[in-house]
Amino acid sequence: MGSSPPNVPTIRVFIAGGSYAGLSAAANLLDLGQGLSPRMSNEKYSHHPDLPRVNWDITIASERDGYYHVIGSPLALADAEYAKRNWIKFQDLPGLHDPQIKFVHGSVSSVDCEAKTATTIDNATQLATTHEYDYFVAATGLRRVWPVVPQSLTRKQYILETEEHIHAVANAQHGVVVVGGGAVGIEMAAELKMVMPGIKVTLAHSQEKLLSSESLSDECKDKAMELLQQGGVEVLMNHRLATTKQVETSDGSSKYEIEFTNGHKLLASEFIMAVSKSQSTATYLPSSALDEEGYVHIRANATFSPGTPNADFHLCAGDLTKWSGIKRCGWALHCGHFAAHNIHQLVLQKYTGQEPKFAEFDEVAPMIGLAIGKTAVASGPEGTVFGEDIMKAYFKDDLGFTICWDWMGLAGRKREEPSA
Repeated sequence: MGSSPPNVPTIRVFIAGGSYAGLSAAANLLDLGQGLSPRMSNEKYSHHPDLPRVNWDITIASERDGYYHVIGSPLALADAEYAKRNWIKFQDLPGLHDPQIKFVHGSVSSVDCEAKTATTIDNATQLATTHEYDYFVAATGLRRVWPVVPQSLTRKQYILETEEHIHAVANAQHGVVVVGGGAVGIEMAAELKMVMPGIKVTLAHSQEKLLSSESLSDECKDKAMELLQQGGVEVLMNHRLATTKQVETSDGSSKYEIEFTNGHKLLASEFIMAVSKSQSTATYLPSSALDEEGYVHIRANATFSPGTPNADFHLCAGDLTKWSGIKRCGWALHCGHFAAHNIHQLVLQKYTGQEPKFAEFDEVAPMIGLAIGKTAVASGPEGTVFGEDIMKAYFKDDLGFTICWDWMGLAGRKREEPSA
């Protein structure tokens, strides 16, 4: 990038979170600052002639030391080679190699919205650092437990964590039981069976239908069940977990005795708990910004709802948003793009007086895309579709890694400017 004219402002943006929403916001900001249309937009962006360029000073704080493709978790915990490509250290993301972006490997401990400062705790040194900002984006998502996502915070430790898990399930001579028939449990069981067809995989769910906590059609839920069974997974419905205990076998191997409230007992070498309620990570924000479950109250333009100091300078993107719809990667990417668009609009308002033209969220209907082994099911307001072609369209052959990588431009911006 060449030198900028002296009247180009430098805007400080602090992004809490280095996953889909946070990286999407940063990538699209880079484009807007260079006078381009944001890479995730299908429409040409109208820049103001008096402010064609903006310099950004972007800080991204992340507990992990890299970008982790969360959608790929079920396969990363079954295939060691896939696991290695599913976590990319931030320094190895060409599309974000820019002097305008710096990464902080640590957690956000507090945000003073009135002073517009954020405090981070470094993962290695545990030292606190205060960062001043002009705009803040809350994109830390939800706290998900094992095995929904690995718990490691460095790529090195993550590789060890996944290898240990993969070794255990690969040697599960008494089979693997996955408890929980939500999206995570379904995909976990399906990927294990696909990668390790010789291992017996059983999925147990407490309700009459899979995906019982989601407002999806019975057609979608039934099709998920059918595809799971076609993939070789044994499915037990109306099986609520009661107890588990580890027991020794006559050959010296260990296994679990799993008992359900209906009296049914199972023995398995490995037991995977895929039932948990994800927790908000927004404990660093003032209570005025949050609902009772820790989600951030936002307006349709992603800024905080009135009631929090400097609400117009604070935005939320991704799973932390208090908004309609099922929490999905697509929503997080969409939010990050809109957050970048609207920050730039606010900057234009400040420096040119132009009335902002915000990108605004619509209400989101329940929708989902599920990879189930070699096939997939997708469902939304238009209905339910399934098959290997749906798998290719929604996930390609790597559980959506390439789709997300390309859409965020993590290898560098390649998309052409959209025509007017």
